[in-house]
Order: sequence, then C-alpha cells, then structure tokens
Amino acid sequence: MNHKQFRRRTGVYPETFAEMEAVLTLREEREEKSGRPAALSVAEQLLMTLEFWRESRTFAHRGDDWGVHELSLHRTVERVEAALIASAQFQMPKKRVLQEAQLVYSIVAMDASEISCERPKNNSAAVPAARKNGIPWNFNC
Repeated sequence: MNHKQFRRRTGVYPETFAEMEAVLTLREEREEKSGRPAALSVAEQLLMTLEFWRESRTFAHRGDDWGVHELSLHRTVERVEAALIASAQFQMPKKRVLQEAQLVYSIVAMDASEISCERPKNNSAAVPAARKNGIPWNFNC
C-alpha cells in the first residue's frame, strides 16, 4: 500500500503510524503479562483502532471484520487510546491555540439614524361596517 492509500485508509501517515506503534510496543514491554496472549499483534491493534476512529462503525461490525469479539475490540481500542494519550506525543493543539490562530476581526458600520420609522397607517376602510355600529364582527350564529 503506498503513502497516499495508507493515509486515506487510516488517517495518519506511515511515519506517524510507526511512532504510534513504537509507543504501544514500549507499553507492552513494560506491562506484566498474565492470562491469554493477545489475538492481534500491536500493529494490528493500532490499525484496528485507527480504522475504528476513521470509519466510526460499530464494535460488532469491526469485530466481525477482524475476527475478534466486540468486547475484546472495545477493550483494545480503550487500551490503545490510553497509551497514546499517556505518551503525550499525539495530542491535538489546545483550544486556546486554535482560537488564537483563527482570530479574524471584521467591523461593520451602519448608520440607521436617517431612516424614518415605517408604521402602518390607520385605515378605517379595513374595519368592518358591523363593528362601526357596535355589533361584534366575528359573531357566529
């Protein structure tokens, strides 16, 4: 798979993927293993997580594609997310930085003092004749 296809499928460049994989591999080496070994390698777990973020399909559908149960997939995604957040290498810019970069001022001056107020004229022809004589004009028999 070439550079553009990989970026389109996962949302990250292959170099970034390699950095993420290194962080996850380091985390795996530090943890004490107990129980059954993982069905997917670290690279597959990362790829599965990136595809989940990219496509936003349900865990059941994604689990069917990868051959794992949806709960295992959910735990894997949470573990990968926690490891990447803890590494602090893959953080988005803070809200303040984004807001400062997008500050655009526009000034609009409007002079409304010269405009006369337009109000409807009192039109006596609009009032029904019955109402002029004191009879309610919306009278229903």
